[in-house]
Amino acid sequence: MPLVIAIDGPAASGKGTLAKRLADHYGLPHLDTGLLYRAVALALIDAGLPLEDQAAAGQAARDLDAGKLDDPRLRERAMGEAASRISAVPAVRAGLLAWQRRFATDPQGAVLDGRDIGTVVCPEAGVKLYITASSEERARRRHRELAGRGEAASFAAILADIEARDARDASRAAAPLRMADDAVRLDTTDLDADAAFDEARAIVERARGDAA
Repeated sequence: MPLVIAIDGPAASGKGTLAKRLADHYGLPHLDTGLLYRAVALALIDAGLPLEDQAAAGQAARDLDAGKLDDPRLRERAMGEAASRISAVPAVRAGLLAWQRRFATDPQGAVLDGRDIGTVVCPEAGVKLYITASSEERARRRHRELAGRGEAASFAAILADIEARDARDASRAAAPLRMADDAVRLDTTDLDADAAFDEARAIVERARGDAA
């Protein structure tokens, strides 16, 4: 039976790192669904169109070229903010939903991380995790990440961005960020990457055992 692992959580909670490590551990394909929304936002920006143009955003989602997900600009801080705005557009979410679901039908299974994987994209996933951490710790992580890439940003500005994104993601009408009823919550505030991975792997193994 394919192993589908759905991982949700707010920005900088560590879900992307965990998703990659779990995918490597189980030999599964991995999709960072946040990159899809960043790619849609970048397509609009490159075309000189405003992010508020919902018709254009929906078309960009339907026309998304998976080959462009390696563009380094997608990792920039500003693109994360743009993606958060784009993700509230129902036509964008609808345009990307089938794309994500196709990815999840790999015969081996798949690992997907985002904000609505367990609730909307893969509600039947065999394993669902909700990764979280305090907003202050998430801001510290993002600050270290940006500093490591040579991007200047104040801790206060990053914290404000994270809190604004949390509020926007949780309150949007289309697929708001929330923990699926059958997901397991993992708070990584006080965990380093290895400890978080060990906890996540244990959750996966328990779920697989229950399903056997």
